[in-house]
Parts: sequence; C-alpha cells; structure tokens
Amino acid sequence: MVQPRRVAVMGVTGSIGRQSLDVLRRSPQFELVAVSAGRRVEELVSVVREFRVPRVGVPDDVSATRVRDECGDAVEVVVGDEGLAELSADADVVVNAVVGFAGLPVTLATLLAGRRLALANKESLIAAAPLVEGVRSTPGAEIWPVDSEHCALHQCLVGSSPAPRHPDVERLWITASGGPFRGYDATQLDGVSRDEALRHPTWQMGPKITVDSSTLMNKGLEVLEASALFGVEVERIGVVVHPQSIVHSMVEYVDGSVLAQLSAPDMRLAIAYCLGAPERLDHHWGQLDFSSGFRLDFEPPDRVNFPALDLAYACARRGGAAPAWMSAANEVAVEAFLDGRLAWREIVPLVASTLESYDDSPLESVAHLRDEDARARAVAHGNLPQ
Repeated sequence: MVQPRRVAVMGVTGSIGRQSLDVLRRSPQFELVAVSAGRRVEELVSVVREFRVPRVGVPDDVSATRVRDECGDAVEVVVGDEGLAELSADADVVVNAVVGFAGLPVTLATLLAGRRLALANKESLIAAAPLVEGVRSTPGAEIWPVDSEHCALHQCLVGSSPAPRHPDVERLWITASGGPFRGYDATQLDGVSRDEALRHPTWQMGPKITVDSSTLMNKGLEVLEASALFGVEVERIGVVVHPQSIVHSMVEYVDGSVLAQLSAPDMRLAIAYCLGAPERLDHHWGQLDFSSGFRLDFEPPDRVNFPALDLAYACARRGGAAPAWMSAANEVAVEAFLDGRLAWREIVPLVASTLESYDDSPLESVAHLRDEDARARAVAHGNLPQ
C-alpha cells in the first residue's frame, strides 16, 4: 500500500493556505500532518478538527493556550520560529504561505531538512537569496514555486539546459495583469483609495500582495525571485502586461522559440502542481474552454507611473541586503497604506527614500539579515508621515 504524502501548510488561514486545503480535500493521496497560523485561532482550530491535524504552530503562548483548550491533548502545539522550523521537518512537502519576511524560518528549515518546499512566500527568498542558495544543496531539498508566474516558468523550463544559468534561454518573461490601475495617468493615481487598490481585476489574493500588484512592486519582487530560483540574471528577465492573466509566464529560447503556460487564473492549479509532482492531479483547476474563444493582449508596463519595477531591478544589481531592505520597507509602507496612514502614491517613494540609507555590504548570515531587516524597518517607520 502506498503511503500518503505528508503535507504541512504554514500560514494555513491565509489565501494560499485556504486554497491549499481545497486541493487537499480532493486529494486522498495526501495527509495534512502540520499547520501554522497567526492569530486567527478560531479558523485554525476549525482546520485542525476537520483534517485531524496532529501538530500545530502558533506565534505566542496566548494563542497556544487557546488551541490547547479547544483541541485537547491529542494535538501538539509549538510556539514561535523554532516551533515552525520543527514542523517544517515533519512533512514530505511544506507549503510556505506565511506572509512577508516572517516566512524565512520555514524556508530555511524545510530545505535544511531535505524536504520539498512549495514556496508561496517570495519575500523570504528575495531577502535571503544568498543564504537560501547555501542550503538548497542539502540532499533531498528542492524548491517548487507556488506563485503562478514562477510555477509557469518552472513548467516551461523543463528540458532546458540548467547549468550554468540556462545557457539556451534568451529571456524569461513574467506577465502582469497591470492591476486595478492599468492605464491610469498621474492625476488619476493621486486619488486612488484603499478599496480601489484591493479590487484586483483577475485574482483573489490577500491584502498585502493585492496592494503590491496595484503598485507593480509584486512584479519587481517576482523578477528577483525568478533570478534566485532559476539562476538567471535580472537582465534576462522581462515583464510584460497581459490583462487577461491567462498566459502566466513565458520562456524565450535562443533559437526564437517561446514556450508559455496558459490557464484560467486559479492558484489551486499551481498548488496542486507543487504538491503532486511528478504526477499531475486531475482536478482541472484553471481549465480553459478554447471553443468559446478569447483574446490574449500584451503591452509594455508603464514604468513612469509605476516606478517600483525599476526600483526592484536596481536593488537586484546592488545585491547584498538591498533586496531585503526593499522588501522590508515595502511591508512597512503597505501596512501604513492599509491602515490609512499613507497615500497610495506615497508607497513606492517611501521605499525609495528608505533605500537611500542602505550601505552596500555582502549578506553574511541569518543574524546579519535580521539586523538589516530591522534597520530597514526602523528607517521606513521614521520616514512615515507624522
């Protein structure tokens, strides 16, 4: 009898976490053995009961007490970063759906344990790319990207010559929907609201990534992520606006051939791909009806009104902790915007002004990275309007 593949979902109450549960409900070949969440304890308890999850990670002792009271002694509860690292060694596949820099311990622990990492937490890879690269060589360790764009690139690169740096690849193309403000001029962008920024035209996502999509910061982060994942320098990674969000990414080869991955926008397809590989699960998420007809449009991004993209390329060229500073400052800026303390047009300028305080230096350790992250956040908070 084939044993079920053991799965851990870190950040189970977020958008990717919930969609991972959708995949697991229809896939008896998997067993959910560990989950973690922030402070949505009621939802976490509901998941634990539905899937009979034996191990749970929470951020603090208060949440741990609540989970123990609700679930009893049959459930083991671990607390903090060390607890998440312990859970990450428990499964065959770990879905890292933790939001922001907080996902770094999961990324490192999963790879150090020689497990498959289904990565939806781009910030940890972007901020810590040199450190993550150092543990990817652990026997059994592998990264399978959950982001739709990188999942598409992963599929289109099958058969490519990987070493060194995919020499048969001319360019990686990452597509962008353009977000809710595609086509807006400077005057229109001056007055956009929180609700408008959260109204993504094609995807249902969490608030942070939705705001990043509206500024195109998300595409900038994805460029850095693609470079780290596939070993391709940023000069060979392009971004193109594709409002239908059907072509998720493309690989242009040196002979002129272009391979693209197409599907209707549904993150469950990418999650299922990462969980099931090398087998494809026959759930048909994202299936297209070619008989109905549809159009595919492409246009260059507006780099004048959406400067986050060029800022990301500049950080990639600087290297060191510059991407970590950009990611940290952006988290502060987006949180301030969502709280009503910062205008939409001020998000990227705040990130840029924060980067002016960064001194170029190589990234040496996790402790060094944490120090740089803390410095960037302190500078960003200091730059917020009083």
